[in-house]
Amino acid sequence: MKPLRLVTFEHEGRRRAGAFINDDTRVVDLAAAHEQRHGIYAPELADILALIEGGDDALDKAAEAVKSVPEAALLPRSAVKLRAPIQPPPQMRDCSCFELHLRQCYAAAREMRAKAKGVELLADTGPSEAEQRILDLFSKQPIYYKANRFSVIGTGETVIWPAYSRMMDFELEYGVYIKKAAKDVPVEKARDYIFGYTIYNDFSARDAQAAEMIGQLGPAKGKDFDTGNAMGPCIVTADEMPNPYDLTMIARVNGEEWGRGNSGTMHWKFEDLIAFISRSETLYPGEFLGSGTIGNGCGLEAQRFLKPGDEVELEVEGIGVLRNRIVKEA
Repeated sequence: MKPLRLVTFEHEGRRRAGAFINDDTRVVDLAAAHEQRHGIYAPELADILALIEGGDDALDKAAEAVKSVPEAALLPRSAVKLRAPIQPPPQMRDCSCFELHLRQCYAAAREMRAKAKGVELLADTGPSEAEQRILDLFSKQPIYYKANRFSVIGTGETVIWPAYSRMMDFELEYGVYIKKAAKDVPVEKARDYIFGYTIYNDFSARDAQAAEMIGQLGPAKGKDFDTGNAMGPCIVTADEMPNPYDLTMIARVNGEEWGRGNSGTMHWKFEDLIAFISRSETLYPGEFLGSGTIGNGCGLEAQRFLKPGDEVELEVEGIGVLRNRIVKEA
């Protein structure tokens, strides 16, 4: 693979595949660059999912297009509208990889329940029996759920506050796109199946989530609402990211830092996830696996929640900034 920072963008009413250059200030129209150079239209360069499905040959064409760009195929970033890298992806799974996030969410929820009852917690008694069972399972195997791929949006797009919720939150995550069909992949070979990395904000209706998790079937309306899965701004191809497990991750709301962490605190790495999920099941090119929320990566952990009009910025070292405003419709 060649190192690339791939994007999906809209320009003059058409959605195209592109790549950032010049410190992400300009965008290469990949298909246009290839056609102007060779006189041949390459459909695999017009769409990011088609590019991934096209394998290394398609990626080589994309790298060549970026290396020598005709001026007519080059656009300022300010002139295009970025979408999620793949919108929608073929499949989405969000995993739980950060133990600190789980423990701090449980502690915050215990304190909030006590406050709601008018009780002051002098000392935290630690995880409940049910919480400890989840923590024990977490230590033994990856935990994940399948997210709503049709609610994916990109950076700069508006998140619509779901009408049934009064308690909205963000989640600071990153994730990988699958490079090629993967089934029964041993963990030591799993990195070969990673195409690239992006930032992921799993917006969450915490009040709905708290109610439905009692049913023990995983999140539903706490996560499933239009515009709830923000991803972007780009896919950083795997060889551009020599160590994905030493990245600073920062969450800001209206410019104020609310939390930060380092990806090195992942208990389960992406290779572990691919090996586990691919057991007797095929993962296909373009599928997305989220890391789950990093410790200190959501409002719940600090008992702070979003307000209508808030702008959330998630920054992951080496990838960029994912920025979205949450709006409550009248």
